[in-house]
Amino acid sequence: MLDAPLTAAPNLDCFGLARALSGFHLIGGKLVPSASGKSFAVVNPATGQEVARAAEGDAADVDAAVADAARAQKEWAKAPARKRGALVHQCAALIKEHAEELARLIALETGKALRTESRVEANVVADVFEFFGGLGSELKGESVPFAPNVLSVTVREPLGVVGAIIPWNVPMLLMALKVAPALVAGNTVVVKSAEEAPLAVLRICELMNRVLPPGCFNMLSGFGPECGAPLVEHPQVRKVTFTGSVETGKIVAKAASQKLVPVTLELGGKSPMIVFQDCDFEKTVAGALTSMRFTRQGQSCTAASRIYVERPIFDRFVTAMKDAVNNMVMGDPLDEKTDIGTIISTGQFEKVQAFIEEGKATAGATAHECSAMPTDPALKKGLFLRPVIFTGLTKDSRLVREEIFGPVTVIQPFDDAEAVLAEANDSEYGLAASLWTNNLKVGLDLAHRLEAGLVQINQNLVVQANLSYGGVKSSGLGKEASLEAMLEHFTHKKTIMVNMA
Repeated sequence: MLDAPLTAAPNLDCFGLARALSGFHLIGGKLVPSASGKSFAVVNPATGQEVARAAEGDAADVDAAVADAARAQKEWAKAPARKRGALVHQCAALIKEHAEELARLIALETGKALRTESRVEANVVADVFEFFGGLGSELKGESVPFAPNVLSVTVREPLGVVGAIIPWNVPMLLMALKVAPALVAGNTVVVKSAEEAPLAVLRICELMNRVLPPGCFNMLSGFGPECGAPLVEHPQVRKVTFTGSVETGKIVAKAASQKLVPVTLELGGKSPMIVFQDCDFEKTVAGALTSMRFTRQGQSCTAASRIYVERPIFDRFVTAMKDAVNNMVMGDPLDEKTDIGTIISTGQFEKVQAFIEEGKATAGATAHECSAMPTDPALKKGLFLRPVIFTGLTKDSRLVREEIFGPVTVIQPFDDAEAVLAEANDSEYGLAASLWTNNLKVGLDLAHRLEAGLVQINQNLVVQANLSYGGVKSSGLGKEASLEAMLEHFTHKKTIMVNMA
């Protein structure tokens, strides 16, 4: 059980909880400072104020965490799979109890609106742990026909210590998608959190360590080169799972390949949304708001940042989109009235702003800036950015081809299904796509031919437990969120043969 300076009861004072979590990793079941004693600021992007310090991890912290995880893994793997699942299920119940606390904490550190985004993420996290907690009995082998006098079977065995690196946009959910299946499969885990958002995932880790044996689930904070790279390269880490940018994903894959260990990569996206004139118009406009993840300021790999609308309804659709986004309230992420929060960091803000300025400077393009900036003086230093809908851009524009990861979408007209399919597939990415039509023959035909790992018709939900999730092309390798993910990415198959002659 964890000996921690934090209460087990939910704490809805996110500012106080942030201070209580300041300066710690979680290694071997205990909250500990970094070996170097260094820390870095965690900033509330809505105000620009420092709300906590995060332990600044390096190779020494990685060594300590991996050593503890390796020791714990031997005993954890011996536990019956259903018992491991039962403990993970207990963790899910504990996370549910703390859902509001976690929602407020993630809103504080990421700037995501509490009502529209952060509560949703907290509840989905609990659901992911609950789902995988019930899959312990699915770690099955096979009986393989070979010869009459030979019993040949396969068994599923854990890989060992899993190194997981997560991003800042939905850190709790993406952590859960890696940690839950890894634990149930008999692995132990060391997670490196995103430097912009270390607090909520650390709190989840601390809560789960009240249930799990020490060393099964460890959490480090720090920067990529100093903390992430040593974790990927560590000789005792036998599996790497990473969510982030394509560029960093390639570096992670190269480092893992030097050890010949498996890697799962969930990388970027430039997801197309294709709207036909026979769609349910009002439902589709509402779906476009969700698809673009405007409430998350577009900071999503699956955001519908390329929207193709059949020409007869193009103008009407653009007008409806502008009106809908204008009705969304931008403000304090912790305010119940807020629909849209902030960009995560100054660096990301400047990157997105540069894309917007480039679009505005493009001949023939129109930038439809929507919603309104908050008027509260306390938020004057916040990283608020008005959503922008672009029309008039050509298909070779950087805004059409590159992932922006901000509240920017491009709407373009189309006249022909085959032509729009070609444009949708003309991308290095292949994570997600959506089609909006009442003609299911057309919808299913295009769904089969779209180059994406997840295609939805007349909806665009976020990641859901039990639905395989992962991209093709530069959007990544491997799948998450499903039984398949647990079996194929967190176990290996061993063949055992018994000669009975």
